[in-house]
Amino acid sequence: MQARHTTFALSCLLLAAPVLAQDPPKMSPEELAAMQAYQQAGTPGPQHAGLALTAGEYTVTIKSWNAPGAPPTESTGSASRKVLLGGRMVSEEMTSSMYGQPYTGFGLTGYDNVSGKYWSTWNDSMNTGLTVAEGSCTAQATCSFIGHWNDAVTKQQASARMELRWTSPAVEVFEMFGAGPDGKEMKMMEITYTRR
Repeated sequence: MQARHTTFALSCLLLAAPVLAQDPPKMSPEELAAMQAYQQAGTPGPQHAGLALTAGEYTVTIKSWNAPGAPPTESTGSASRKVLLGGRMVSEEMTSSMYGQPYTGFGLTGYDNVSGKYWSTWNDSMNTGLTVAEGSCTAQATCSFIGHWNDAVTKQQASARMELRWTSPAVEVFEMFGAGPDGKEMKMMEITYTRR
């Protein structure tokens, strides 16, 4: 039976050989331009190389504020970042606790060659929705994002300003600011990542 399958496969390959040997069809200038545009859009560049430097294992300290002036709740945990898709993005998996409950989260961060913007997504065990953020970074290793998600209480889209900075080669600080109970912006969260 195996010999019959092998013979059949070889016969198919021999029949296809003249077709495979032919030159690929010529592309129009428009098709060639489109192909080149997609290749440029999909090729990792210096921004992606910078993101790849964040891959590694971290200890995290999380502070969360519910109201302006109130003391934050604090927890600790760990995060693991990995480079994906040939250097095109970085994933993050976090394990911690939040308000006394076990907490896990998963995010992706990348750079879009087409828009010229950095982007980030986040899912976690506290909801079933998706937070999507977009922003820019400077050469001094600071980033500013605006993120959006569906609020569980209001059932409306909520937004927050997110700031990211490296205070040293081993320490990264993430801060999130959003509307407080009075509608004014307040600091909602601070996560300090310390590379192990």
